[in-house]
Amino acid sequence: MKRLEGKVAIVTGGARGLGKTFSSALAGEGAKLVIADILGKEAGLAAEEIRAEGGEAVALRTDITSEEETLSLAGDVLKQYGRIDILVNNAAMIYGITRKPFTEIPVDEWDRLMTVNLRGLFLCCRAVFPRMKEQGKGKIINLTSETAFTGSRHMIHYVTSKGGVVSFTRALAREVGQYGICVNALAPGFTDTEASRTVIDDISHYETGLTPLGRLELPGDLVGALIFLAGDESDFITGQSLVVDGGRYMH
Repeated sequence: MKRLEGKVAIVTGGARGLGKTFSSALAGEGAKLVIADILGKEAGLAAEEIRAEGGEAVALRTDITSEEETLSLAGDVLKQYGRIDILVNNAAMIYGITRKPFTEIPVDEWDRLMTVNLRGLFLCCRAVFPRMKEQGKGKIINLTSETAFTGSRHMIHYVTSKGGVVSFTRALAREVGQYGICVNALAPGFTDTEASRTVIDDISHYETGLTPLGRLELPGDLVGALIFLAGDESDFITGQSLVVDGGRYMH
């Protein structure tokens, strides 16, 4: 039997990059997938690919920074499937950000990034909470970053937002644990995706020598941890941040 058979999972930002990998992996373990992404056409194509492989998936165009749209997302999922078991808060603003000293970051860029990376997280969790509470169980997985623990030069707004994800995860875990809801964070290191390639000049110059496992991280390296946090094996784990980075950050 597949590990997530019968579960209903929402992946935000699931149209491409890590989110697309996560969506495919969850569906492969039997979950009914809802890809929520502001890129509606790309989300639809990603859902088609999952269905072509024998999985079940739908796409819902969603702006996670809108309270109305996140509530509509949860409502639509409940109408179609009757439950929400897993929420993967993957959507984040990083695509196309250019590295620059903190003194040169435009204030509106700071605000946009915080709106997507933190407000969106907050709204999505609020939208699914009532149903998870009724069910007496749920899994919320928030994507943070190794940089929340190590820092990263000239990316202070992104790093700050991902540090906020860690704190949000801990605080929410304390609030909702009484309802059987587990809230954890998954912290990738620098991963070879289309988005990450926009914030580094030449990926071939990435210093893998600092990684004990000696290579660049790939999206598939996160799948095992994701499935573990989404499944029943992690039912007594909450408020934690699991770093998957080949050992660059050890704690």
